[in-house]
Amino acid sequence: MGIPVFVFAGLLVHCVFLASIFDIYFTSPLVHGMTPQQTPLPPPGKRLVLFVADGLRADSLYELDSNGTSRAPFLRSILENTGSWGISHTRVPTESRPGHVALIAGFYEDVSAVAKGWKENPVEFDSIFNESKYTWSWGSPDILPMFAKGASGDHVYTFCYTAESEDFGAQDAAKLDTWVFDHVKSFFNSSRSNQTLYSALNEEKVVLFLHLLGIDTNGHAHRPNSREYKENIRKVDEGVKEIASMLENFYGNDGKTAFILTSDHGMTDWGSHGAGHPSETLTPLIAWGAGVNYPQRVASQFFEDNFLKEWKLENLKRLDVNQGTLPLEYLNNSAHFKAESMFTNAVQILEQFKVKMTQKKETTLSFLFTPFKPLSDSEQINLLKKTRLYIQQEKYDEAVSLCKTLINLALEGLSYYHTYDRLFLGLSIAMGFVGWTAYVILVIIKTHTNLTKAAQSHDKESTILLYGFAFVGLIIAFFLLIQTCPWTYYVYCLLPVPVWYAVVKELHVIQDLAAYLLSLPVGQSMGFLLICALGIEILVFSFFYRSTLTIGLLVFAGWPVITQLWVQAKTTALIWILLCMLLGIFPLMPVVGREPNIPLVIATGLLTLLISCSSLSSLCKSKNKYMNNEDLKVQFYQMLSIALSTYVVSSTHDSLQNKQGLPVFNQIISWTTLVSSSVLPLLSPTFLFQRLFSILLSLMSTYLLLSTGYEALFPLVLSGLMFVWINMEQEALQQYGLSLKPKLAVFNFSYATDIMQFRQLHLDDVRRSFFFVFFIVTAFFGTGNIASVNSFDPASVYCFLTVFSPFMMGGLLVLKVVIPFVLVSCAFEAVQVTTQLSSKSLFLIVLVISDIMALHFFFLVKDYGSWLDIGASISHYVLVMSLTIFMMLMNGLAQLLTTKKLELSRKTKHHST
Repeated sequence: MGIPVFVFAGLLVHCVFLASIFDIYFTSPLVHGMTPQQTPLPPPGKRLVLFVADGLRADSLYELDSNGTSRAPFLRSILENTGSWGISHTRVPTESRPGHVALIAGFYEDVSAVAKGWKENPVEFDSIFNESKYTWSWGSPDILPMFAKGASGDHVYTFCYTAESEDFGAQDAAKLDTWVFDHVKSFFNSSRSNQTLYSALNEEKVVLFLHLLGIDTNGHAHRPNSREYKENIRKVDEGVKEIASMLENFYGNDGKTAFILTSDHGMTDWGSHGAGHPSETLTPLIAWGAGVNYPQRVASQFFEDNFLKEWKLENLKRLDVNQGTLPLEYLNNSAHFKAESMFTNAVQILEQFKVKMTQKKETTLSFLFTPFKPLSDSEQINLLKKTRLYIQQEKYDEAVSLCKTLINLALEGLSYYHTYDRLFLGLSIAMGFVGWTAYVILVIIKTHTNLTKAAQSHDKESTILLYGFAFVGLIIAFFLLIQTCPWTYYVYCLLPVPVWYAVVKELHVIQDLAAYLLSLPVGQSMGFLLICALGIEILVFSFFYRSTLTIGLLVFAGWPVITQLWVQAKTTALIWILLCMLLGIFPLMPVVGREPNIPLVIATGLLTLLISCSSLSSLCKSKNKYMNNEDLKVQFYQMLSIALSTYVVSSTHDSLQNKQGLPVFNQIISWTTLVSSSVLPLLSPTFLFQRLFSILLSLMSTYLLLSTGYEALFPLVLSGLMFVWINMEQEALQQYGLSLKPKLAVFNFSYATDIMQFRQLHLDDVRRSFFFVFFIVTAFFGTGNIASVNSFDPASVYCFLTVFSPFMMGGLLVLKVVIPFVLVSCAFEAVQVTTQLSSKSLFLIVLVISDIMALHFFFLVKDYGSWLDIGASISHYVLVMSLTIFMMLMNGLAQLLTTKKLELSRKTKHHST
């Protein structure tokens, strides 16, 4: 197989592996085609007013100030005198879209949405807005359109402010909430002179939705413990009071309006959300008005937390709910109404179960179909009859209990049919994984080692083998065809056939490898395999526990001592040990964003400037014949860029602290620095350390602008270790006598391919590849777990923009993660060329390591439990799979950054000697 064909096959196979989990684990569980069910009794209210205070924490609303007064006196009086209250428990990811889906559509976010983002409906679903006669909503352009777009008909109306209003650097984000309250008042005032609108507002099944984003915006910008966040809560309380009073007057106090105030998610102390910290998952819920219970006085109540005592609410019954479900304790209605409501809910879910079962039965051969036995047809009829009988006999508690049993069984059945094909598809992908990894190992042995002998061609055997595998493929395709399976099933199930054909075709390589392994001492072979397995497990564990990286780096620090490199190059080995230990501190630090430290970022900028000055001074003193004035100018420009970045970080922080917004000059400098950082390295000399140092300076100027704390030091320490790694690999090469030690000081990237004679792989090259993968993982997780949504601090991008823009902000945050990755990739490129290895040979070993890790994570993917578990499991798998695909791109980028030079003027070229 030629190189282009192999690369194309590798990309194709990995794209299939990556896409497979979304078909196997993350297809939508939602069912369509059911008959609508309605409760036969009339509802207690005609309209619902829903206030969602985005980003409002439960403790921030319920707690008392230092002087013993509530910062939300109106809402406090409601829960004490008029309505019911509790804590609404959200699920991870604690983001706006999933939270609002749970509140308004009544189910936790469809797991298939993990691949679709939070701004649009990834699947069709019903919502309370869609079932209403009319819904009017006011608020953010990021939230309101998602429900209007999915509604049938044109009865959902939205009124949004501009996206530019969502500015984290604004003087007062509470103006977003003021805008909503003012527009609601204006809307109702205008209805008095608009008979059509007035009539519509007086219909039944009317929903008024007020989305209040100010608290969330102030929380991101100033943190939840800030004066701005707390003052915003006070303004929301006042606005809710005014709206409630206005609506009661508008409807003549008819007692037919129900009010609910809650939040989609909370917020951490450091101003982020997305994960499962209690500050993010605990949100307030206060309900009052039509059909809602009055406060229930109790002598005592037990909860595992101590909030009741802290909030001085021990004697008012707390009714906690899971977001998206409403417990019966909140309803102020008859037992008959509650039982009928539960029965309707049970029938709705049972209808979904029936549709799902029918769909699966139609696409499975009858002799292979296994029904869900706990809920057979006879059992369904029995439970429904029994429940209806209890309601007729006025045994309402028994009817409610039986409905809950039926709901649980139906949900179990839905899950059973939804995951019906999972084992079959999972085994197919696993077969493909193992086959592909085996094939890559065989390619490495065949083309990059001396372990195999020249093979004789056996055309007849090859033809028989081809026909045999083709026949197996036809059998699988026929089996899928008669079951009318989706086209993706054909891809997953047929993929192992050509992969294993390629493996079996290399039988002579397998025989040569087996003979070589049998010739080695058993202890040596087992020891090598044990070390490889231990290394890969450490990499896997580091995805769950960042401190594992510290243990790995401490082991790396001992490498020179174990291999006698300490004797060969004491100074280099000592620096290696110190930098390994220093880099090992970062995974033990708190996740970035929790403790911002702008002075440390500024100090890092000054330190980088000092190192640059030292480098420039040494180059000038040495009168390097390979440097000219143009090259010195490039380094000077890069130093100037570092200085400007340091100034912008300091200036922007001060400006935002003083609520003066992001200065335009700072914004221009930031974007200019970002663009120039990709060009300036290409103007520097292509000598190894000079080019790598130029890349570091350019990327460092951008990284400083994206830093908020200790992570600013991370690229500096990482690059220092990478420079020493290049030297250490040169020392390691001498132990095997593979080549004369090249002069790294005058080694030129641009001529490396011309003068280099590539060598065959050695066992030590497996260690080199492992080092690279380990450093890549360290670059990802060294300053935080990017698999966790709340690791990203929006403050990181404030030098570039403060107006909320999820895609732009997300792109900048991804760039921040990629920068250390680029530094490691460039260092690995240097290691490859200086140790006389082709990039393909080492990359293949890296491919094997990452694929074995990916197979681990494939079996660890979850679609149950909390969204934190689900999100972590999928992101781990996607990261490792993307790593393989991304490294192909990074390898090309590293070659571009290290070998290419832009000539601004004609210069005389000097070849290295």
